[in-house]
Amino acid sequence: MDADELLLKYKSGTRDFTGILLCEANLSRANLSQANLSQAILSITNLSGANLCEVNFTQAKLNVARLSGANLTRACLDNAILNVANLIRADLREASLINASLIRAELMRCDLSNALLMGANLSEADLREATLRQANLEQVNLNGANLTDAILIGSNLERASLHRACVTKGDLRGANLSNSELRQVNLSKSNLSGADLRGANLRWADLNGANLSGANLEQARLSGASLCGANLSGANLMNAVLIHADLTQANLINADCSGADLTGSSLTGAKLYGVSRFDLKAEEITCDWIDLSPQGDSNQIQTFSAKEANKFFNATFPTVEISVDTRLGFEAHTMLAKIYHYLQQQSSLLSQPPTLEVNSRRTVISFKIESNEQLFNVAYVAILPFRDADVTQNAIETAIKKLTPENCAQFPVHLSNRIVQLGVEIAQQIRLLTDIKLPQSWREEIETSTPFFLNPTTTLLRSSSHQSLILHSHAYFGRSLGYSSDSSESSESLNNPYLNPKPLDTETILNFIKGF
Repeated sequence: MDADELLLKYKSGTRDFTGILLCEANLSRANLSQANLSQAILSITNLSGANLCEVNFTQAKLNVARLSGANLTRACLDNAILNVANLIRADLREASLINASLIRAELMRCDLSNALLMGANLSEADLREATLRQANLEQVNLNGANLTDAILIGSNLERASLHRACVTKGDLRGANLSNSELRQVNLSKSNLSGADLRGANLRWADLNGANLSGANLEQARLSGASLCGANLSGANLMNAVLIHADLTQANLINADCSGADLTGSSLTGAKLYGVSRFDLKAEEITCDWIDLSPQGDSNQIQTFSAKEANKFFNATFPTVEISVDTRLGFEAHTMLAKIYHYLQQQSSLLSQPPTLEVNSRRTVISFKIESNEQLFNVAYVAILPFRDADVTQNAIETAIKKLTPENCAQFPVHLSNRIVQLGVEIAQQIRLLTDIKLPQSWREEIETSTPFFLNPTTTLLRSSSHQSLILHSHAYFGRSLGYSSDSSESSESLNNPYLNPKPLDTETILNFIKGF
């Protein structure tokens, strides 16, 4: 059958041309809409400008075929072979190309909006300026493909492979690239704002100048990636791997980097306002300076030596630890949760529940907080459920009173002023906290039926720079077998310097606070 005969049959109403052999034919601008050309062999056939709307090309062979400007809306090309085919400016909206082969196909400026391309092979295809809005490209092979200036807004590229693909200046806003293979991809100056890149492999990717604001990069692998000047503001980088990544002058304002591995990375000039430095892995980083200004306008620059940078980026969460010299039971656990929930309602200082570590004879209650400056205040509230509350709170108040200009005179003026001002701020907040008390009925319940809270405690502060300060340790802590729950301590405890460590000296307190 030749082209003329096919057109004549189509005009007479025939639509089924299954398995037709028609290589090198000229069907340009022909109207074959809704025809069945499944399993047809149409290699090197000219179908440019043809109306192929809703045509069934399932398993058809269209190698090197010319389909430029063709209307293929809602056409079915599942399992079709279109290697090296010319689809420039073709209209493939809502077309189905599931498992189709388009190796090295020319698809410049074609429209694949809402098309189905799951499992298709588009390796080394030319998709420059192509439109793929809301297209389903799940598990598609785009290795080595050229997607420069392509529009992939809201497209699904989950588990797709784009190894060595070029997506420069591509628009991937809101695209799903979770678990995709993006090794050595070029995404420079592309727009990935709000994109889902969870678990994506972006090793050695070029993301220079890319917009990743609000993107989800949780557990993404970015080792060796280049992100110079990239916008990662508000991005989720939880547990992402950025070993030896280049983040020079990247915008990370308000990004969540919890658990991220930045070992060996470069962060010079990065904008880091609102970024928590806690729970990072940041050994051997390169960073001469960072921008901590809220707007990223260089109004607040912090410079570092290599040692200072390592200390700054390897901070840990400031923590208040209350060790109780007994094991936590179920009844006490319930009461503890009830009390801390009540205290959270009274003060915003307890922003999240504590973690508990319980062994055969001891319980450690830990509050992780965001700021060193809140350590004393959090401890002041957190100790309230225990019999040791009064003595611990007194120790805190005494320590803060030592933050005077006279005691700080040994330090440079700016450091002295900062410590004194901090002392004033903590004292002001503590005055507000003194009104927080447990309900009397709870106090009575603790005294009569919940002995856990009557046991000796040690309250310890850990700063983000790994320094620690014991605020108070009960005389019989660690000697629970010889301890009586009676509030009065034995004459031995009052006279034994081992059981009664000296009160905190001024130097110890100042050395702890100056490391904030």
